[in-house]
Amino acid sequence: MSRLGTLGARLYRGEVGYDFVGKRKIWYGISILITITAIVGLAVRGLNMGIEFSGGAVFTTPNTKVSASDLRQTAEDASGGHTVVVQELGRGGLRIQISELGTKEALPVQENLAKELGVETSKIDTQLVGPSWGEQIASKAWQGLAIFMVLVVIYLAIAFEWRMALAALIALIHDLTITVGVYALVGFEVTPGTVIGLLTILGYSLYDTVVVFDGLKEASKDLTKQTRFTYSEIANRSLNSTLVRSINTTIVALLPVGALLFIGGGLLGAGMLNDISLALFVGLAAGAYSSIFIATPLVADLKERDPKMKALAKRVKAKRAATAKAEAADSASDEEEAPDLEDAAAAPAGVVGQRRQPASRNRGRGRPSGKRR
Repeated sequence: MSRLGTLGARLYRGEVGYDFVGKRKIWYGISILITITAIVGLAVRGLNMGIEFSGGAVFTTPNTKVSASDLRQTAEDASGGHTVVVQELGRGGLRIQISELGTKEALPVQENLAKELGVETSKIDTQLVGPSWGEQIASKAWQGLAIFMVLVVIYLAIAFEWRMALAALIALIHDLTITVGVYALVGFEVTPGTVIGLLTILGYSLYDTVVVFDGLKEASKDLTKQTRFTYSEIANRSLNSTLVRSINTTIVALLPVGALLFIGGGLLGAGMLNDISLALFVGLAAGAYSSIFIATPLVADLKERDPKMKALAKRVKAKRAATAKAEAADSASDEEEAPDLEDAAAAPAGVVGQRRQPASRNRGRGRPSGKRR
């Protein structure tokens, strides 16, 4: 068996473990810091919304040797200062996207691009998206996200309990905020593919969280009938038992997504893969983090406020104090008996345990003479 497999087996049996729940304040602090950074990035830079949401025009060129920076400058001058995004296509062409560009403004841009490339105007493929259609797509995206969240809360509340449903919801919002914040900081375009990626990573994060919660539900059955562990300790043991599984699942999921993002979008120039691959990559990593460091500690925090769990914690503490006191008394008793044992070991054989007679009992008695009186 490999070292990782051996470690997983020992974690599952509770022989080793890390106190994730006990150090939850550290993880809360890290999450708050990351979330604040994401919110600040979102507020300062904002999201680079694609034309599917904001409306505009997309121009696709044939194979060309003209640089993307030159075409960007040409498109900006022709459009009157509108935001221009240029992406290199795998076949050598370019995709020029200009947000909030109307039909009348698109024709001059098409003609100037054709002139810059030295081709006929008809060679520049043009697609127009109206702002009303983009608003409709954005509205449907928000509706889908809201429905997903509601269904998640209802399912977890029925399958587990409301505390787990609340913790899972907070973890999902945590993952969503971080992913959107990274999009704002990086400046990648937000497209329908991005929305699909967000829904995908939320489903993955929920799956990882449910796996941990299922083990916790099984381990906490009849918890109040024993006095060995508190709820937080049981939650930590349950989390450690599924730790290796969560890590393996995350790594296996991140490998193909990383190939899409860094090889497909970076090295091969397939820029259209970036919108979905970045959402998946960041979201999968954030989902694995939240299921381990956020969801389970939150459940433990909420559960420890239950009067039954408070009473259990007091009983566990009292039993451990009594056990420690008894062990201390036994240790002190052993130390007191140790000198007597040493004296006994030093005494001659046959004398140990015998009572010494006083000398006065033999006084005045001589040795028998052997004569009969």
